[in-house]
Order: sequence, then C-alpha cells, then structure tokens
Amino acid sequence: MTVMKTSRRKFLVGATIGAATLASPLRVAAQVAPDTRTRRILAIARSEVSRAGHQLGRRDVAAIADFGIHSAEHRFHIVNLEGGTIRSFLVAHGSGSDPEHDGWLNGFSNISGSNATSRGAYVTEEVYHGKYGRSMRLEGLDRDNSNARPRAIVMHPAEYARQSFVDRHGKLGRSWGCFALDPDNMAEALQSLQGGTLIFADRLGIGPAGQQVSAPQQRDLAFG
Repeated sequence: MTVMKTSRRKFLVGATIGAATLASPLRVAAQVAPDTRTRRILAIARSEVSRAGHQLGRRDVAAIADFGIHSAEHRFHIVNLEGGTIRSFLVAHGSGSDPEHDGWLNGFSNISGSNATSRGAYVTEEVYHGKYGRSMRLEGLDRDNSNARPRAIVMHPAEYARQSFVDRHGKLGRSWGCFALDPDNMAEALQSLQGGTLIFADRLGIGPAGQQVSAPQQRDLAFG
C-alpha cells in the first residue's frame, strides 16, 4: 500500500544521578520481556507509524485493528510505543464484510454503500458528539480506505460491541463499516488516540500469546 500525501499535524525523566544509579539495576532486574504477541503488534504499529510519517500529529501511540480473528476476541489494540505495552478491546466490523453474520470478516471494501470495513492506515481527527455519543472522525491514508471520510467511517461506541453482547450471542453485532467499540472503553480510546494518531486495520490473525488464529478457508470478497 502506498501512503497518500496528505498534510497533517507532532517523559521527561527527572532524577538525581545517585537515585538513577541505585534504581537502574532494580528496573533492569524487574523488567519482563514482552511476549510474542505483544512484540508482533508493536512491530506492526512501529512500521505503520513510520510509513505514515508526517501525516500523523502524534507518534507515541497507535492502534492496530486485527480483523483476522473473530469478533468475540479483543482485537483492537491500543499501543503505547514509548512504553512498549498494549491494551486490547473489542471492535465490530462492517456488515458488508460479514454477510453471513458469523463473526468473521470475509473481505474489505472502499466503496460507498458497501457497509464494509476498509483496510489500511487512518489518522484520527476531530472528536464530536453524534448519533452514538462521543465519537471520532477518521481520514483514510491509503488507496484502500481513501473514501473513509465521504463514507462517514468513524470510531464510535455501540451497544452491539459490548462484552455482554458477546456473552449472549457468541459474537459482536456489525457496524456499517465503522470501528464500533464497547461504550465502556470509548472514553479511554478517545483520550488515548485523539490528536492525529494512527489506526491501522488489516486481517493479521494475531491470536492469544502470539498464536495464529485464522478463519476457516476465508478469501477476500471481490468488492473492488
């Protein structure tokens, strides 16, 4: 994918030398290496942030939406690139990407009226109050999601993206292509991602503890 040229908007550690000298060995000894799953998500986030370059207003945080695993899984990863940590949440995909409504995304589309999810890099824009409550507009940076703004593809809360919905139905409901999150997680997502951060969506299939989780014999639909 080629990043579209779009003009976009950019811990301190204070300690005495003595304190730093004493604390440093303790920090190193207590540090736990990230697991395979975390390392892979971090690597993708860093690569995509680098690819997006100056089109981002912030480069310390990013989000990875992994539509290669089932909607019942926590597959929306907010990545702290400075701390090397992730927090993962539920996210719904578009009804046009899952016509069987079985919880698996079968394909992407950038076409208006498809109600499908689009793959690619997005940059977060303004927060607004809409139909579902506080939401965030997105701009697509790639050819595969260049219609995000005209299609009104945003990040918003939805009742069908709650864990309780998964508990009842074994899957999330479906959006019209938007990134629909559990309302209980929306405030954290907005606070973390506002200000021109990257959201990257694709079918990655990164399962728990770094294991690959793939849908049975799926193929991309011919959306165009």
